[in-house]
Amino acid sequence: MTTRRQRQVAELLHEEISLLIQRRARDPRLGFVTVTDVEVTPDLRVAHVYVSVLGNDEEVKQALEGLDHAASFFRRELGASLSLRYIPELDFRLDDSLERGFRIDRLLDSLLEETSADGSDTE
Repeated sequence: MTTRRQRQVAELLHEEISLLIQRRARDPRLGFVTVTDVEVTPDLRVAHVYVSVLGNDEEVKQALEGLDHAASFFRRELGASLSLRYIPELDFRLDDSLERGFRIDRLLDSLLEETSADGSDTE
């Protein structure tokens, strides 16, 4: 269960990292990266940053490599802008929930098409 402090720090990191990616990051691999969620460990030492990347598998891989490469830059910038005792290590992870949602929608649509096709045969 997350504490109030964990949620506060996670929200703050979410906002700041999103702004850093949009405004300060110069890496072209980070062009279509969106921070979807941040989870902070109970000791506030590690932040799992979930990102969504628009593109094919190779572009997703490149974006994650770019984020890992820029993690020290992000931590340095966070240290300058936030008043936290410890700036957490940033662990970037791919958030594939959007893709899973699209897949479920497609499956439901295909089931709906099948049932409507079966229903039209009996009429």
